[in-house]
Amino acid sequence: MRMRSWKARSKRALVAAALTTTVVAGTAGWTVGSEQQPLTGPPPGTHAWRADHSLGVRLPDPATASPTRIAAFFDRLSTAQRRELVARHASVVGNLDGAPVALRYEANTRYLKAERAREQARSADPGLTAQDRERARALFVRYGELLAPGRQILAFDPRGRGQAAEVYGDLERARHVSVVVPGSDIDLTTFDRSKSAYGTPAGMGRSLYAAAGGRTAVVAWVGYTTPVGLGPDAATGRLAEAGAPRLARFTQGLTATGTPRPAVFCHSYGSVVCGLAAPRLAVTDLVVLGSPGMRADSVADLHTDARVWAAKDDSDWIGKVPNVELFGLGHGEDPTSPGFGARRVPAEQAKGHTGYFTPGTDSLRAFARIAGGYDSVGANRTTGART
Repeated sequence: MRMRSWKARSKRALVAAALTTTVVAGTAGWTVGSEQQPLTGPPPGTHAWRADHSLGVRLPDPATASPTRIAAFFDRLSTAQRRELVARHASVVGNLDGAPVALRYEANTRYLKAERAREQARSADPGLTAQDRERARALFVRYGELLAPGRQILAFDPRGRGQAAEVYGDLERARHVSVVVPGSDIDLTTFDRSKSAYGTPAGMGRSLYAAAGGRTAVVAWVGYTTPVGLGPDAATGRLAEAGAPRLARFTQGLTATGTPRPAVFCHSYGSVVCGLAAPRLAVTDLVVLGSPGMRADSVADLHTDARVWAAKDDSDWIGKVPNVELFGLGHGEDPTSPGFGARRVPAEQAKGHTGYFTPGTDSLRAFARIAGGYDSVGANRTTGART
């Protein structure tokens, strides 16, 4: 008995070691990443928001008030009162799940302009190091790009590596809504990079919006701290555990403002976030692609009433990562395995880890149908969307 127990422990240790080696060593083109500190808590500027009684009422606490309560609070305000809050607390309103969509756009435009002016001043500050001035110049350019005409920034937080959410389409009138959740190496500076565009949330979002048609709005959501490279952060659930409540709150905020329940598309490590958030996600469909696992053994373990879909092409290096979860390492069963129970999305034409949203692929066509309210055989399903 002792011998069998020892052998079992040894086997688990060997699998865990293999997993660690695979994830930390990574694949060609990836680097071992440093440990990241997750950004948690309410939006920047919350302290001043809590102390503001200028409207004669207590403002809802961003840390504790539900998105439904926040939506009800804004419904009671006049247009002038809403604008006053935007002027006084742009950083809070722009990131407040449950606040009206148009008001968040307005607040984030104001907040971006203020941060751009601050970085412009820092770029010429002789008291800063040359490295800090160079970073300030880069952020000045970055914020200017986000302020380009036509961009709809639903969230913006410059803290840490930075976070943002951008909308493609008319979120307030769309009959269907989708949210894209990214994996590793994505932050404020890389979420819309031109290199490997369809591996970024912005590229995925734009491609899905174009393929799904005008009745669907898409949100590229970078609302959690992602791993950098392939290392311990990518192999464990620590950052996903911090990101899952933020994603759940974000989807709850969408529905609180009257948008349809979204379909959520989760790429790579983003599928770990989605798996942990699944019981609290206000969504119709949960779609994972290039997933290392969802920290669940089956669809039933996700505890969601959403339809669960999975895609993985044969050339995706993620298939080389062992689908185990031992000693806190790994993310569990492959969502595309038959035993997991997810609906399989065709991905024969997708190439590599970032090719699922490439125009013309079978995977993108399938994603567009899911986003537009159809199942895999083309029958329309009930979504609760506006008519």
